[in-house]
Amino acid sequence: MHDDSEVAVLRLGHRPGRDDRMTTHVGLTARALGADRVLFPDNAGQSLETVADITDRFGGPFEAELTDSPHGIIRNWEGRVVHLTMYGERVQDVEAEIRGAHLEDGDPLLLVVGSEKVSFDVYEEADWNVGVTNQPHSEVAGLAVFLDRLFEGRELEREWADADRRVIPMETGKRVESAGDGEE
Repeated sequence: MHDDSEVAVLRLGHRPGRDDRMTTHVGLTARALGADRVLFPDNAGQSLETVADITDRFGGPFEAELTDSPHGIIRNWEGRVVHLTMYGERVQDVEAEIRGAHLEDGDPLLLVVGSEKVSFDVYEEADWNVGVTNQPHSEVAGLAVFLDRLFEGRELEREWADADRRVIPMETGKRVESAGDGEE
C-alpha cells in the first residue's frame, strides 16, 4: 500500500473478447486490496478505461497503465517478482518471507497474474512462484487472497483520497453517497 514500497500487478496476457471482464477484475481487485498500480497488456485498453473511471469516482491513489512489453517489465523489474500460479509453493509457506522482503527490506513487488498459458521463463524469472491453492481457480481470487495475506488485512481499513463517491456499509441494501455528503 502507499505507505510501503510499491506493489504493482502485471496482467500477463489478454485475449480480447474472452478475458475482458477477468482482466478488468484483476485491475479492480489490485486497486481495492492495496496495490499501487496495475499494468495491462496493450490490447486491454477497455480494462484500463474501466479501472481509471472507478479510481476517478471512488478515489485513489491508484494507477493503471498499458505496456507493449509485459515480459520486459518482468526482466527489468527493480525489486522482487511474485508469480501467482496454482503450480507454485503454498502461500502459507512463503508469505512471511515475501512480506519481510517487501515491508522490512523495502523491496518493490511485482505480482504477475497470467491469463493464458504462462511461458516457462516467467517461472524462472520470478523470485517466488506462489500458489494460493494448488487447485484450479480464478486468478482474481488468487490475487485477492495474496494481497490480503501480504498486507495482513490493513488494506481493508484504507482511506481513499479524492473520491467523488463512497459506499456506505449497511446490513441490507445498497447506499452510495457523494463523498461530500454526510459525516466525514
